[in-house]
Amino acid sequence: MDWIWKAVLIILIGTLILRIAGRKSISQMTLSQTVIMIAIGSLLIQPVAGKNIWVTFGVGGVLVLTLIVMEFAQVKFDFAERFLTGRAIPIIVNGQLQEDNLKKLRFTVDQLEMKLRQQNVHSIPDVESATLEPNGQIGYELKPAKQKATKQDIENLRADIESLIKGLASNQPPTQAGGDIFQEVQDRHHKQAPPDRLQ
Repeated sequence: MDWIWKAVLIILIGTLILRIAGRKSISQMTLSQTVIMIAIGSLLIQPVAGKNIWVTFGVGGVLVLTLIVMEFAQVKFDFAERFLTGRAIPIIVNGQLQEDNLKKLRFTVDQLEMKLRQQNVHSIPDVESATLEPNGQIGYELKPAKQKATKQDIENLRADIESLIKGLASNQPPTQAGGDIFQEVQDRHHKQAPPDRLQ
């Protein structure tokens, strides 16, 4: 019966510890956050193997406290963020692959293409610039000709078209009288008289 209450307590305390640690998914975690989360996961299983459960929870709490202090330091100090998290590194600049950076990152063109395909980018030449973010995600900006139209773009286009239509309507020549113009010759009068300036 000893292992039952330990298992329940591990789940409850483990959930609380991870809840305090933060809401980020694995894909959004920095390297230090991932290391601490793996350590907490490994640590929480120790009581089942006969280790002291309270020491395990205490160590888990210290790990989470360390994580919180590290995150606070990153918010307050730029050098801490640079050291613990790192910076985004450009891998495409002005539509050109940055081969030196790709080599330093050990990031292949196939991996880059896979990440871009997941973002619905059809070809590398469509990309104006791209960076590899500290969490491993790709940040990118398409070339202006390849960017999707925004609602503001569509509203501007609509306003331009309406303005053009109004301008054309004001410069149109007067419309001719309706009906058969040959019949008007036989009848010797217009069904609708043209303006005086045109008679």
